[in-house]
Amino acid sequence: MSPLVLFSFVIGYFLLLLGVAWYTSRNADNESFFIGNRNSNWMLVAFGMVGTSLSGVTFVSVPGNVGTINFNYFQLVLGYVLGYLVISFVLLPLYYRMNLTSIYTYLETRFGGNAHRAGAFFFILSRTVGATARLYLVINILQLFILDKLGIPFIATALVILLMILLYTAEGGVKTIIFTDTLQTSGMLLGLVICLVVLVKALGLGWSGAWDLMSAKGYTQVLNTDINSPLYFWKQLLGGMFITITMTGLDQEMMQKNISVRTLRDSQKNIMSMSTILVVVNALFLLLGAVLHIYAANMGLTAKGDDLFPAIALSDAFSGTIGIIFIIALISALFPSVDGAITSLTASFCIDILDFNKRSDTEKNKRRKRLLVHLGFALIFLLMVLLYKWVDDKSIIQFILKFAGITYGPLLGLFAFGILTKRRLRTEWLWMVCVACPLLALGLDLLCNPEYYNGLLHTNLGLADLSSRIFGGYKIGPELILLNGLITFLALFLISRSSSSTHSGPVPTKG
Repeated sequence: MSPLVLFSFVIGYFLLLLGVAWYTSRNADNESFFIGNRNSNWMLVAFGMVGTSLSGVTFVSVPGNVGTINFNYFQLVLGYVLGYLVISFVLLPLYYRMNLTSIYTYLETRFGGNAHRAGAFFFILSRTVGATARLYLVINILQLFILDKLGIPFIATALVILLMILLYTAEGGVKTIIFTDTLQTSGMLLGLVICLVVLVKALGLGWSGAWDLMSAKGYTQVLNTDINSPLYFWKQLLGGMFITITMTGLDQEMMQKNISVRTLRDSQKNIMSMSTILVVVNALFLLLGAVLHIYAANMGLTAKGDDLFPAIALSDAFSGTIGIIFIIALISALFPSVDGAITSLTASFCIDILDFNKRSDTEKNKRRKRLLVHLGFALIFLLMVLLYKWVDDKSIIQFILKFAGITYGPLLGLFAFGILTKRRLRTEWLWMVCVACPLLALGLDLLCNPEYYNGLLHTNLGLADLSSRIFGGYKIGPELILLNGLITFLALFLISRSSSSTHSGPVPTKG
């Protein structure tokens, strides 16, 4: 199909988002931007958060990885469900009891201002690095398959996309995103289902025949029982659980949508409904991945990994309709994770760094500062995307995503220490602990997985023998974030002292 036609659908999709934004941001104020006036519909939040949780990288990476790890990814998905249970029945009651706007206000109540700023800083760092890497990977797909053919430079693509996101989030914030995320999740899921149906039909096998072929090729294998493998069942289960606790439950972007719901009970229904939907959606992505690999093998296609899905969907073998559906589904998967990131970063910076809730200032001045911060983060996103384009190395981008996850370790350690103990911190050591512990976890990952870092750096670090002697072939997988949080927890214990207070929890406060 003509790249110009595909591009026109992208523009039309943006215009639809702007229309939704205009409608939902009427009479919006700072409270609307930060937490949607605490009046969001829990069903809309639950459905929209599916798109935020998945992102455009998931849309191409999960199907693309089926060829190498089969359905092992589903073990991680089961861990996600356990994590959502902890969020629903441990973290959300805490946030609602304290009536928080920023969840990092809890850290100030528990440990003081230093901990509050540390929590906000590591969220801002992690979310900025991770969101911009995901944004780059999807923009690059649009660029390679559509915009290069139209002679549009990469910088123009990135600038226009971020400008459009800025326009539809600047006023309404969370109030707008609740609705745009619902629209975008619908587009993503509809595209996923249609692509799956069309590809199964193209194979000419029917559903039962396609499943039999998937099984024969080993794609349907879920459980991995090799304890040394990063894909080992218990590593994936525990890793998935703590990834969810940390990157959803301790993440301002995800939680500001949940606490925008009126009551705790509705927010809990939101989380558990979302977790159920995510299980089904991820299962569909895995099925799609198996079908894509079977189709590619039948057609003699060489595309692999993240390139597989777009290469097939936009190939001449299908009619233009499937290409349009893929592009709309892809950008529908991209934007919930980017618009929410910019909005939550703005909210965290305003509340946690600029102390919006503590300063007596007019609503007009707060709005002006908020818009400047919002614009500032959009500019940072643009610069980061251009930096990734300059690096232009997929292995580096994947490491950036890993690094973004590692920097959530201090958040996991801080919140766990605050909730599970009554001890007080010597906060003068806090920053050193929060910086050193992720670096230590990264060092352990380097020592345990030297092959990965050899490929990343395009060299041989000579650590294979040392790794084998120390770890005996054990490879750290998704449990890295749990290990990181545990290291932080133990380090915090070393810089803490026992509390003489009988009070075991935070004092409720307006955050």
